[in-house]
Amino acid sequence: MNTTNVKKYDLQDFSIINSEKDFDFHIWQPKENYIVLGRSNSVEKSVNTEEIIKNKIAVYKRPSGGETVILTPNTLVFSVKLKINDNSHDYFRLINDRIIQSLENLGIKDVSMKGISDISIGEKKILGSSIYRKKDMLFYHAVLNVSEKTEIIQKYIKHPKREPDYRKGRKHCDFVSSIKAEGYDISISEIRAKLNAYLFSLKSLS
Repeated sequence: MNTTNVKKYDLQDFSIINSEKDFDFHIWQPKENYIVLGRSNSVEKSVNTEEIIKNKIAVYKRPSGGETVILTPNTLVFSVKLKINDNSHDYFRLINDRIIQSLENLGIKDVSMKGISDISIGEKKILGSSIYRKKDMLFYHAVLNVSEKTEIIQKYIKHPKREPDYRKGRKHCDFVSSIKAEGYDISISEIRAKLNAYLFSLKSLS
């Protein structure tokens, strides 16, 4: 019987969680495809196992919540580490607002936060994020779809057991989009540079 080995999440952006700094962030572009399960997800219920095994896709499980995602060379993955003093703030909103501002500054329109922590263009999701907390440390990480085709999500990931209201039961191909698919010809390097500047501004929150 074919099985899939699930690895503890230790990809590039996770390195900052052990940083001695009160504030840190990391942005990177994957060189290959990875599947990342949310804390409560399982391979059996969240991914199309046959396709994962056939195409030798590495599977990881992160310590934060949320649903399963795929990281590809056409996405940007980034994390932010903050030292926090209390839980009174909506950190999803505080961080996602900076990301939205960076995208708007690149000329992208109709960008907003939807559900608990998604960022969308119109009614289509382009970014998913999750948060992990430990004592006075908050770790936020996200994946932004720059130009990946949604068919690859449909190929590897099953419909999630939980979904935000605005999804309305839509399949991955009808619910998820990319910056490119929404008509914006902006390179990953341009987006990365803009995100770098806006994420650095989050230092004031720590």
